[in-house]
Amino acid sequence: MLKNLIDRIRAATGLGHDHQAAWKLDFKEPLTSAESAAHMLRAPTALMELTDEQAHTVVKYMQPLIIPEGTVIFEEGDQEDTGYMLLIIGGEVTVETLIVSRQTPDTLMVLGPGSLIGEMALFDGEARSATCTAASLVRCAVLSRDAIEALTRNEPAVAAHLMTAIGQRLAERMRQSDEKVRLYSHLVRTMQKEIDALMR
Repeated sequence: MLKNLIDRIRAATGLGHDHQAAWKLDFKEPLTSAESAAHMLRAPTALMELTDEQAHTVVKYMQPLIIPEGTVIFEEGDQEDTGYMLLIIGGEVTVETLIVSRQTPDTLMVLGPGSLIGEMALFDGEARSATCTAASLVRCAVLSRDAIEALTRNEPAVAAHLMTAIGQRLAERMRQSDEKVRLYSHLVRTMQKEIDALMR
């Protein structure tokens, strides 16, 4: 659960539980402020469909968190720990998945500041699709499902824009995946034609 992750990390780093005050802590990195978090929430890799005012409102419902290097944030296939997503403010996170017939995971990408992770499971509640690990010390902002529910009660218009922005981001990812499938299919057909030509 998110609470377990936060408690573990906060015990290790000494970060307190007052998340509004935590935005003001000096981590010797300007990107850890709430202002910077709001700016990054509107980055092309996050939810650029939000206005500046909407992003600042959403950040009020997010929890700042420092994740030590090597920490597994969540694991592929996890069906219980799906109630949050993270906005990376500083550091890098590796995204890995297990490929059929392989013993070791395949690194899909390394994400940096301005990137979101975990939004798909937060949106649909399904199992995590990949394992995300802190490749360095990671400074991030966490948005939980409970926080979204509170945002919906208190700021329904902003919550609607947030969910629309997440939905648009997921739709873009699906289109990109479809394009990769089409490219792969074309490659397979081309290779098959060349093999057939060689066999004649």
